[in-house]
Amino acid sequence: MRRDDDGLLQVGRPLPALDPTALPGAGRPDWKQADPAFIERALERALAREAGGWVVVDASERVGEAPRKMQLLGREWVVWRSPRGPVVAPNACPHMGAELHEGHVEDGCLVCPWHGLRLGPRGRAGWRPVPTWDDGVLVWARLREDERPTDRPILAPRPRASVAGVIRMEARCEPEDVVANRLDPWHGTHFHPHTFAALRLLDVDPDRLLLRVSYRVAGPLCVEVDCTFHAPTRRSIVMTIVDGDGAGSVVETHATPVGPGRTAIVEATVATSDRRGFALARRAAPLLRPFIERRARRLWVEDAAYAERRYALRTGEVAAGPAEDGAAERDGRRALT
Repeated sequence: MRRDDDGLLQVGRPLPALDPTALPGAGRPDWKQADPAFIERALERALAREAGGWVVVDASERVGEAPRKMQLLGREWVVWRSPRGPVVAPNACPHMGAELHEGHVEDGCLVCPWHGLRLGPRGRAGWRPVPTWDDGVLVWARLREDERPTDRPILAPRPRASVAGVIRMEARCEPEDVVANRLDPWHGTHFHPHTFAALRLLDVDPDRLLLRVSYRVAGPLCVEVDCTFHAPTRRSIVMTIVDGDGAGSVVETHATPVGPGRTAIVEATVATSDRRGFALARRAAPLLRPFIERRARRLWVEDAAYAERRYALRTGEVAAGPAEDGAAERDGRRALT
């Protein structure tokens, strides 16, 4: 345990010392470093990236045999798991339009609740499931027909030996507002003081932010790590710990369009460690998962408010008033991303 220059008690693997005067934005307050023009440029670059038509549906463990109704891209879908893997298909029966999620699964087929029509993963005339992918943490569906399709989702590297937790929540915003939130790390210590005790930008690049972050354990007790933020696709942001305890761990934030002005935020925390006790932690994963997810959800309750506020200002739902840099006065709304 050691006390750093901010008076915080740091535990865990020590990181190389920093020269504060050599860091980007040295001596400037966070509100000066959080340049709206920079964040907008980084967002534009992220939104230009490919996504292959894929969107995240939910956590793999939450897609089971029981059929569920889900709203994605303004349409109703029925989601269930067959012996061949997850299935995502239109929720209306091709016979007479019954809501298929009210049916049941039998021998891997979905049985319509009205007349007993059996619908399997291969589909039939007038009713076809869409391509899906289960990466072991998340279930994806290839729903965007306006994007160049890929055979599988575009993923950043994940650790092999890991403990994962996934949250899903919806917000009144669009995917770009979720991505923009993650491209603004300067708000961390101000908006989430219960989690982030200190944050320093080590390298500022529109395609990759490198930060040193002190995560609170309790009070002044913290764990310090170096991490990067980058956008592998137009609807996702990935934080990767590159040095310190938990190096190789990732936090993936995915934004799935639900409908106009409505977005599902799906965040997967995939944690790893080279410490001896981590093997025991992996065996206790079902017990640890609720703690991982509770911490992530607490942050996203606040960050969803950030994204919703950005959306409201951008779309004119609330009057922004005069803005010195004009960032809050942008006209129009981007197409659903």
